[in-house]
Amino acid sequence: MSWSERLSPLDAAFLHMEESPSAHMHVGAVVVFRGKPPSYRELCAHVEARLEFVPRYRQRVEMVPLGRPVWVDDEHFDLEYHVRHTALPKRDPDEPEDASLKRLAGRLLSQRLDRGKPLWELWYIEGLGDDRVAILSKTHHCMVDGVSGVDLATVLLDADPSPPRGAGSLERLERPKRWEAREAPSRVELMATSLRDQVTQPIQLAREAIKSASDDVQRVAEENPRALEARKLVDDLLAGMKPLLGIAQLGFAPESSLNRPIGPHRRFEMLQLQLSRVKEVRAAFGGTVNDVVLAIVAGALRTLLRQRGEPTTGELRVMVPVSVRSAEQRGTLGNQVAAIFCPLPIGEADPVARLTRVRESMQGLKESKQAVGAQALTRLGDFAPPTLAAQAARLLATTRSFNLVVTNVPGPQFPLYLLGCELLACYPVVPLAPQTTLGVALLSTNGVIGVGVTADADTRDIGAFATAMERALDELVELATRKLDREA
Repeated sequence: MSWSERLSPLDAAFLHMEESPSAHMHVGAVVVFRGKPPSYRELCAHVEARLEFVPRYRQRVEMVPLGRPVWVDDEHFDLEYHVRHTALPKRDPDEPEDASLKRLAGRLLSQRLDRGKPLWELWYIEGLGDDRVAILSKTHHCMVDGVSGVDLATVLLDADPSPPRGAGSLERLERPKRWEAREAPSRVELMATSLRDQVTQPIQLAREAIKSASDDVQRVAEENPRALEARKLVDDLLAGMKPLLGIAQLGFAPESSLNRPIGPHRRFEMLQLQLSRVKEVRAAFGGTVNDVVLAIVAGALRTLLRQRGEPTTGELRVMVPVSVRSAEQRGTLGNQVAAIFCPLPIGEADPVARLTRVRESMQGLKESKQAVGAQALTRLGDFAPPTLAAQAARLLATTRSFNLVVTNVPGPQFPLYLLGCELLACYPVVPLAPQTTLGVALLSTNGVIGVGVTADADTRDIGAFATAMERALDELVELATRKLDREA
């Protein structure tokens, strides 16, 4: 029996956004480990044993004429095509540590994933020195949301420092379960199914939403979960309509050198921030860890633009992805992410005042349910013809609705290991929209916030921006220490 699964409207949108040759819609990370490195064969065996937990990684996208793309099993799946092995050149003593790793990351992130195969790569990188190795992961955004989804890197790591079933040999590693690709439907079958769903699904969803509007919610949930889903979609859309109109009224983001046409090539910068220092700032001035992070980015952008000779009055606009995955949806595949748009007060010279304004803005946006309304709007892709939805996705990608993306993901605060090697830091990757030259992604693990800065190749002052982030945190920590000392 043949098998396929349609991409969700949001997943399909991420796929269509990449049709510009300069846009690469893969997320990922550069992860650095310390310990006795496994061999390439051991790593491949470990990956193969864990693939059963992420079945999407053996599936490829099949495009459907006049319809939404579908997932099908890759009958020619080749693990060694996806798990690749490389090494850095001998370190130049005149260069900063990990300079060659950052260059390699930039080159690898500049390469688009092959649409004819499962949309992921894992690069095993040796030659870092100091008993360190690195893994660079690339996964297309249509497979995982990068905020709360399950990806391959998640299932490869263990809390136990001992490799599975002992250390050091292929014989002792986990044995993968046998996998066979399911037959894919023919193109005629896919087109017929797509046309049928385009006609019946919107009508059915609307009918069920109307029918359930006057029914008891608990009874609807028990008798017809589909009707309850339709009702929730309408409720979310109505609740989010006002903030969505507010987003539309925002218009274009302020003009800045952060926004110009980009090419296909990338630069990548890595830095670490101590989570304890960020929490010290939060304890002194209130808000959340994410508020402090956005204030740090605002301070760094103020410094960067001043160094470029640009005015630093007013505000910039940052898009902040947020997870809308419910507790019941944890561990599920696909994207469950929405976005909110927050002003960054780069014109404010006082670091504490910047943080206060960011905190107040974020609190207001959360109370407005902007993210809920935005998610409901993406789900309305079920009502739109796929060709129209694809055009809307391309238009969104080329419109300057924000100046940059900043995504901050809290990770596990305990040690993690890959085949006995301890994870030192994880530097996440955020894709760049066609008109956006800079993006910032943060992931905290075991008390360390790894910061990955992705930039267009022509953005040569990416290192200065990273340094400005460190100094912005230093300023806030110094002011927080003074305040807490006075209150003690």
